[in-house]
Amino acid sequence: MKAIASFSLALFALLQLSSYAGDVKITGEAVCAKCELQEVTSCQMAIKVKNASGKEELIMADNNKVSKDFHDEICQKNAKVVAEGVITEKDGKKTIALTKIERAQ
Repeated sequence: MKAIASFSLALFALLQLSSYAGDVKITGEAVCAKCELQEVTSCQMAIKVKNASGKEELIMADNNKVSKDFHDEICQKNAKVVAEGVITEKDGKKTIALTKIERAQ
């Protein structure tokens, strides 16, 4: 029984680590993709960042709890932010599943 508990705990720890393995930190300007950019039909956060070549790029934030809780900070007003999450790309568009976001200093 003790071995099963130890194995379960080790497996849980491994799964937790792998879920954060893809997190990246980005700095940019958070805006409302509906109010500011007219990109979507309902409020959703987007973050404008500069890529490696200095060109501005838009990363849409998934509508998860982190982005929804922060949305009042950026709807109708932009904010410089530092955000962490997993970035994915589909059909040439990048999205981020935020795990943390705060105003930049």
